[in-house]
This record gives sequence, C-alpha cells and structure tokens, in this order.
Amino acid sequence: MKKYGLTIMMLACMASAAAAQTPAPVDDLSGKEGGALHSQQRAGMAYRQLQRAQYETRLAEQDYLNAEDARSLAQKRADELRREAETAKKAFDAAKAKEAATRVAYEKEVNAVNQLQRKPQK
Repeated sequence: MKKYGLTIMMLACMASAAAAQTPAPVDDLSGKEGGALHSQQRAGMAYRQLQRAQYETRLAEQDYLNAEDARSLAQKRADELRREAETAKKAFDAAKAKEAATRVAYEKEVNAVNQLQRKPQK
C-alpha cells in the first residue's frame, strides 16, 4: 500500500509540473530588460525540465526497487520449493526402499509356502 501512495503523490506532482510548463505571455520588451526576461524564462523552463527529470528518476528508482523486492521474494520462494522438493524426494526414495524390502520378504515367504506344498507328505 505504501508504494501506491508514493505513486499517487508522484502523479499529482507530475500534473502540477505539467500545468507549470505552460508558457506565460511575453511582453515585447527590447534591450537589456528583454534579454534578462528571456534568460529568466529559459532558466525557469530549464528548472521545470530538471524537476521533471528528477521526478522520472524517482519513478524509475521506485520501479527498480519494486522489481528487486519481487526478485528477492521469488528467489526465497524458489529456495523454499527446492527444499520441499528435496524433502519429498528423500521421502519417495525411502518409501521405494521400504517397498523393495517388503517385496523381498513377501517373495521369500511365498517361496517358502510353495516349497512346503511341493514336498510329498509321508
């Protein structure tokens, strides 16, 4: 939720910056005053562009941090799943070994019964 609040705040700043970028009407001044006014306007425009670039940098940084958080969480989940798979594999191998041992014991008993049935009774 914190990330969404920051995004909303940044969007509001962007909207106010866009409104501030509309050029103001310029009176036709000549000479030194006109040059100074023109320089001030260019400086103001450059400052607004700087603010916009800073805002975009903050957005890009937030996107990067969000992606890193997601990657980190995905890596932790992948590690957890790997451990679960290893545990399940060990349990599966143990169950197969137990089945094989039980099968050998069963076959031994069946063979014993078969041999008793084959012997002639006196």
